Amino acid sequence: MEQFGFSHFITSLDALGISVLIALLVLSIASWYIIIVKGIALYGLNRQTDRFMDRFVEADTMKKMVELSDESLYPCDLSRVLKKVTDLSMDHKIETLDTMSTRILHHSIDKATEETEKGMILLASAGSVAPFIGLFGTVWGIYHALLTIGMMTQGSLDKVAGPVGEALIMTALGLGVAIPAVLAYNAFTRVNRLYLSKLDGFAHDVHLMIMNHALGQNQKDS
Repeated sequence: MEQFGFSHFITSLDALGISVLIALLVLSIASWYIIIVKGIALYGLNRQTDRFMDRFVEADTMKKMVELSDESLYPCDLSRVLKKVTDLSMDHKIETLDTMSTRILHHSIDKATEETEKGMILLASAGSVAPFIGLFGTVWGIYHALLTIGMMTQGSLDKVAGPVGEALIMTALGLGVAIPAVLAYNAFTRVNRLYLSKLDGFAHDVHLMIMNHALGQNQKDS
């Protein structure tokens, strides 16, 4: 049995087996790329958002909101959204402010949702497809192993266990690709849901404060 192992498994693969192995390798590389890049991006995004929201809850006047929208101090998506809405409140009357601010806020939420979904389809696909690709490789490997064993004049346990054990490596590789992808998908889904919940509450608060400010200005002018 010493002749059997991963190196012997690689050299004994046919064209279809190599294709399965390459498919699993590509899925693994793509999954880990998404996991690392998206993980770093979400960590930075949540740190910036939490820092911004801590100051936003203290902004009870339009002047403070305008200061808070300074992108050089708070370079995150929420500060850019706040700047668009505060600039809008300076240039439009109350009759159009409600509709236009709502459109900006809805567009910002839709754009943020689109950004958070990037890469998630690939992780979900890797988590669901990789085990079946590995299983297909195992079935194909066992089929060829049994053909080889059938052509032997004498069959024994050590001659059967080696080729069949090598074929099972494909299943292990498929699970090795799928498990990190599924765990990352679940973790990112939770983080994205919490972030979008914060963004939705932020949009509601901004719209309310902008309209209250506009009503107050309108009453002063009248």
